[in-house]
Amino acid sequence: MTHSVTPPLPVTDDEETRGFWEAAAEGRLVVRNCNNCSAVLHLPKSYCHHCGSWDTGWRDVRPEGSVYTWTVLQHSIHPAFPAPCTVVLIALDEDPAVRFVGYLDGAPTVYEGMPMRVRFDSVEPGIVLPQWEPVGATSIEQ
Repeated sequence: MTHSVTPPLPVTDDEETRGFWEAAAEGRLVVRNCNNCSAVLHLPKSYCHHCGSWDTGWRDVRPEGSVYTWTVLQHSIHPAFPAPCTVVLIALDEDPAVRFVGYLDGAPTVYEGMPMRVRFDSVEPGIVLPQWEPVGATSIEQ
């Protein structure tokens, strides 16, 4: 993100999502899964709704996906996201049922299935946001 306004910040100490934000701060993309039945728990939960186990953990996944859908916003929703901007929903390559939201500046050409990759944007000390960008993009922020 190249904006001077700080975007809304995640709650990084929540029991169910803390591991996601800790991994992001290390430059890793993770999903929560059940250590008992191996089900992916996305959105992250402390228990498995498949088998009822409370034995869950975090698993690294490849930081690659593709555009599932998108919308171009013509009106600003927050000063950190000036219009126009594009909100994308990314299906993870490893498990297309796992989807992440991303943001693209402006109204770039986007299409269903467009290959995307994660980059990690440091927005404040200790807070890193996984962000998606088209494969082949030339500027990667750290």
